Amino acid sequence: MNIGFIGTGHITYSIILGIFKSKLKIKKIFISPRNKIIAKKLSKRFKKVTIARDNQQLINKSSWVFLAITPKVGSKILSKLNFKKSQKIVSFISTINIPQLKKYIGNNIKIVRAIPLPPISNNLGPIPICPPDKQVKGFFSKLGTVIEINNEELSKNFWVTSSMMAAFYELLKLLSDWLVKRGVKRNEAQKYITSLFVALSEDALINSKKDLKYLVKSSQTPRGLNEHVLKYLKKAGFYRRYSKSLNSVLKRLNKV
Repeated sequence: MNIGFIGTGHITYSIILGIFKSKLKIKKIFISPRNKIIAKKLSKRFKKVTIARDNQQLINKSSWVFLAITPKVGSKILSKLNFKKSQKIVSFISTINIPQLKKYIGNNIKIVRAIPLPPISNNLGPIPICPPDKQVKGFFSKLGTVIEINNEELSKNFWVTSSMMAAFYELLKLLSDWLVKRGVKRNEAQKYITSLFVALSEDALINSKKDLKYLVKSSQTPRGLNEHVLKYLKKAGFYRRYSKSLNSVLKRLNKV
């Protein structure tokens, strides 16, 4: 199977890295020339990756087309391109829903929306898809953990929570910087903090069938350090503001 990516940014780069670390059998991958640096990097590294002359050539040569562009770019270019009814379109565009996409590319073309995140480069992380699709699920199940969503309106909530990546990394940076200011070497600080949060995440995943309040409770001891930090952050309104940030993103998505 030949596949193509319209948009050659970080997500496309991460997915292609993940493909070549997986057991997926892809004949050829066509990428758009828009980001010359990433496009050249991928084509030099992988023989199966070819930089298309333009987006239309990419579409013509691909069975599946992945839309990895911003909403602004999508609304500008998609209606000018000619897609085939036999193709499957997988969109990563956050604020263009399926009815809108069909207006741009055609009502008779199969469209699935997906939310891949950068850890897909190592075949890790959740990949929500909407609507459920057997072939798309089979593809992404080789790259991470697929979550099928029947309701597109409900899928917005997954787009919202996926927006927490930068905030999460900022927290890791803050903790690492705090250690560095107290004399810990940068590489040691970052190794400790990242390893700590990997371990906590793994523990949460192992216990994911339980209510997460179980982990909140079990990680504290009366008058202990964890209890101290949790109470301090709650009193300061940290978690309330975190929740408000989610509502703010959802409000933005609902405006579209």
